[in-house]
Amino acid sequence: MAKTYLNLIGGQLVAARTGKTFSNINPARREDVVGEFQASGAEDVDLAVKAAAEAFKTWRLTPAPRRGEILLRAGQLLQERKEQYARDMTREMGKVLVETRGDVQEAIDCALYMAGEGRRLFGHTTPSELQNKFAMTVRMPVGVCGMITPWNFPMAIPSWKLLAALVCGNTCVIKPANDTPLSTINLAQALVDAGLPAGVLNVVTGSGAKVGTALVEHPLVRAISFTGSSEVGRTVGQAAAGLYKPCSLEMGGKNAMIVMDDANLDLALDGALWGAFGTTGQRCTATSRIIVHRAVAKEFTEKLAARARALKVGDGLDEQVQMGPQVNAAQIETSTQYCTIAREEGAQIVTGGHALTEGAFAQGHFFAATVVAGVKPKMRIAQEEVFGPVVSVLECGGFDEAIEIANDIPYGLSTAIYTRNVNLAFRAMRDLEAGITYVNAPTIGAEVHLPFGGVKQTGNGHREGGIGAIEFFSTWKSVYVDYSDKLQRAQIDTGE
Repeated sequence: MAKTYLNLIGGQLVAARTGKTFSNINPARREDVVGEFQASGAEDVDLAVKAAAEAFKTWRLTPAPRRGEILLRAGQLLQERKEQYARDMTREMGKVLVETRGDVQEAIDCALYMAGEGRRLFGHTTPSELQNKFAMTVRMPVGVCGMITPWNFPMAIPSWKLLAALVCGNTCVIKPANDTPLSTINLAQALVDAGLPAGVLNVVTGSGAKVGTALVEHPLVRAISFTGSSEVGRTVGQAAAGLYKPCSLEMGGKNAMIVMDDANLDLALDGALWGAFGTTGQRCTATSRIIVHRAVAKEFTEKLAARARALKVGDGLDEQVQMGPQVNAAQIETSTQYCTIAREEGAQIVTGGHALTEGAFAQGHFFAATVVAGVKPKMRIAQEEVFGPVVSVLECGGFDEAIEIANDIPYGLSTAIYTRNVNLAFRAMRDLEAGITYVNAPTIGAEVHLPFGGVKQTGNGHREGGIGAIEFFSTWKSVYVDYSDKLQRAQIDTGE
C-alpha cells in the first residue's frame, strides 16, 4: 500500500482540512503509486501562511551567518541522501537517474552557495552630502514568501527559491506541482533535519486552482515566486500586481540553437541531442528549434534523426536508458497534437512523431524522440512551446538570417550558437534576444551562481539563481546616521 504524505505546517505534519488526497503515479509504470498526497484547500494555506508569519518574527532576527550554517548542513544531508532522493524523483517524474542525480546536485550546489551568502548579503556605504552624517544601505527580508513550483525540476527549482529566501531571513510557504510533490517534501525534510525552526518552511500540496490561488491572494503573503507556463504566469502576475505584491515569473521558452556552416558538426550534434531530448524535452531551456546553415542542413538533419532513433527509451530507473517518459498523459497528447499540426502546415516528420505504446511502453507515458524538418519560421511548431521530445529544424542562408529567425518568437529564455568564428560568436552574444546565450554548447545547463531567466513572455524581469535571487528575496533599506548634534536639512539650498 502506498505511503500517505502530509503537509508541513508550523513544524507539524498534518492532513489537509479537506480530508482529501491524490495519487502520485510513476509515469513509466502507471501501476506504481509513489504515494498519496494531501489535496489541500484555502484553509490549509491560511494555516500555513499564519505559521510562517509567526515564525518570521524570530527568523528575521536570526543572524544571517547562522541561517547560512543551517543551509550548509542541509546541503550535507542532501549529499548523504542523494541516491535515495534521485530514485524517488525518477519514480515520480520519469527522467533518467543521471538527470535526477543532477537535479539533487543542483539543490546541493545551491545550498552551498546560499550558505556563503549568509556571510555576505552586502549592502553599500556611501558619502553623505552633509558633514558629520553617515549613509548606508542594508538588505532586509521581505516577509512571508509564497512559491509555486513546476514538475520538471522538482528539487532544483524549489531550492533556487527556498534557499535564497531563507538566507535573506524570509519564511516560506511552497506549493509543489501535483505530479512531483515528493521531491519538494524530501528537500523540506533535509532543511528540517538541518535545524530549520518550526514554521520557517511550510509545504502545502494540492491543485493550482485551490492552493496556488489561495497562496497568491493571501493578505499575509508579501511576495510570490512562480515557475510554470506563460499562460498561468500571466494570471499569477496580474493577481499579484493587483495586490501590490512583488512577483517573480519564470515561464516558457522556445529556445534556438544556431549551427553555422563552419561549426564542428559532431559537437553540434552532441549538443542538439542533449538539448532536445534531455529530460525528454521537458525543460523550459530545451532546444526546441535548430537553425542550421543551408550548406550543412541536409547532413546535420540526417545524422540527428539517426541518433534520435538510436536513443534507448524506457524506465529512467534503468541505468541503460537514455530518455524516460513524459510526465503524464496530457503531455503525450500535447506532443502528438503538435506533430499533427506540423504535418498539416507542411513540415516533415523525419523520425518519431508518435507515442510509444507497445510492449514495455504500454504501462507508461512514452513518446518517440522526434525530429521535424522543413519547418518555416512562422509555423506553430516553430513558435509555440511543445514541452516534449520534439525538435524542429529550420534552414538559414547565413548568420543575419539565423539571428532574425531566432528572435522572431514570443519567448526569450535560452539560445546557443555553434561556430568557430569568434566574431560571429560575439555578435550572437550581443544580438540574441534571450536571458542566456551559450557558445558551442546546448541551450540547457544552468549554474546556480549565475542569474537564470529570460525576456519577453519568458519572464517579468526578475531572475532566479545567484545574486538575482538575493535581489528578489530582499528589499533595500537606506539608513542615515547624523552625528552632528544639530538639525541638518538635506536637499535644502543653504546658499553656501
